[in-house]
Amino acid sequence: MGDSADVPQVQPGELAPHEPVPRVLKDAFKLWKGRVELTTQGCAEGLTDLEAVGVKRNDIPAHSLWEATQSFQARLGLGRENHITLSKASESESHAVDSYSLTSIPGLIVLPSLLPPAVQQSMLSRLFHRDLSNPDHKTNLHLHFDVQYPGARPSEEVDGAASKTSGASKEQKSFFGDDPSRVAFLPKNPDEHKPLTTKAALKKKLRWMTLGGQYDWTTKAYPNGPPPPFPDDIASFIHKIFPTMEPQAAIINVYSPGDTLSIHRDVSEKVDKGLVSISIGCDAIFIIGLANNDAPPVYEVLRLRSGDAVYMTGQSRLAWHGVPSIIPGTCPDYLEDWPGKEFPEWRGWMKDKRINLNVRQMFDGGRAKEAEL
Repeated sequence: MGDSADVPQVQPGELAPHEPVPRVLKDAFKLWKGRVELTTQGCAEGLTDLEAVGVKRNDIPAHSLWEATQSFQARLGLGRENHITLSKASESESHAVDSYSLTSIPGLIVLPSLLPPAVQQSMLSRLFHRDLSNPDHKTNLHLHFDVQYPGARPSEEVDGAASKTSGASKEQKSFFGDDPSRVAFLPKNPDEHKPLTTKAALKKKLRWMTLGGQYDWTTKAYPNGPPPPFPDDIASFIHKIFPTMEPQAAIINVYSPGDTLSIHRDVSEKVDKGLVSISIGCDAIFIIGLANNDAPPVYEVLRLRSGDAVYMTGQSRLAWHGVPSIIPGTCPDYLEDWPGKEFPEWRGWMKDKRINLNVRQMFDGGRAKEAEL
């Protein structure tokens, strides 16, 4: 899927990251904040109905999605019985994945149910079994705690500085395979924070994790210098579906009922390549809008479900957006028991969770190659 020809007139890095949110979007966020009365089938007044107002597109051939999912599953070492199957019609060159654009937000593309259930499960396993246990990937917990990684003695692994014997590897133990009662997060300032067990941290305290370029939420910028490697299997999967953007950084947001993400714009990147957002778990209300001096402000309110993707290109790449509400009790049955029978202590962890994988390109290809040297 290519980026929209209707590109923004300014680059993301040219906008101020702390610019005030337009009043109309503040009011919309307030109106939808905390709304949890929506049912699985219900469509509340004010929600955008894609089938009614969206322009149907045919950007992604079904065989491209099939190839991406097959490759992604194969990298996990799954047998053929776990690979994604498509109907003969879906495998044909003429069939395309359903997607919609909205004329009110130029460049915005919504792809309902893009990720099949098996890929959603695999994505969760890679993000939370593998990537969360990699000290290169920082979380909100690193701001206030020294992290004792699973399988590492405190003297070997403190504050993300891995020793030669305990550094992240393919054999790195998952936090979900750790003793839930183990104190794994030691406060940097004991006067401000108490030690956290693995269970306490993962149940509610974990709010975000970064992959690749380590976004600084305080300065709203990426640090200078080469970033940690972006997981190549996730990068390959995203790039096969959205070939005009190079995955270089990602923020994984972890939501529970009552959590929100304030209205903001993603303006720290140095290029206007598309931004990919993938939802896994509970449904969320997503607000996205444009507000400038040239036209009246406009916004849309979308209900995003597990497996849905949003691709922000063109003018929508610099749109204001946020998440005012997570709808509890809407996690699909096939995800409720993740991480699975091997981890009985964590049964039901995903039941009221929403995971958002937000992938972007930080700079052009030349800069990306230089950073890897």
